[in-house]
Amino acid sequence: MGKASRKRHLPDNSAMALDRSVRSSAQKLNLVAESIRGMDASKALIQLQFSKKRIAADVKKVLQSAIANAENNHNLDIDKLIVSEAYVGKALVMKRFRPRARGRGGKILKPISNLTVIVRENQEEA
Repeated sequence: MGKASRKRHLPDNSAMALDRSVRSSAQKLNLVAESIRGMDASKALIQLQFSKKRIAADVKKVLQSAIANAENNHNLDIDKLIVSEAYVGKALVMKRFRPRARGRGGKILKPISNLTVIVRENQEEA
């Protein structure tokens, strides 16, 4: 007796990859995610590879995972994939303190975010 399988909430021509606990603020991560939304998957990979943002490497890994999921799990053609959605959500914030003058403490916030990338097969080229 195993766990009952969940119903798939994405269409049949889509695949998803999710990364939890990305060590960046949601605002900075969303700048990179916004740059690949609606792009062809291969062009998005090139865009992320040459981006100057540090977090672009993590976004690239998630996009590669979504492409691999589309190919292996859902038998989609990787040449026709586009990034249909790329969105970011806040996770938790680690709070640290640094000693400051006169016995006070300076607050340091270390935010963590979640990243979701959904790719779908483009049907318009057919």
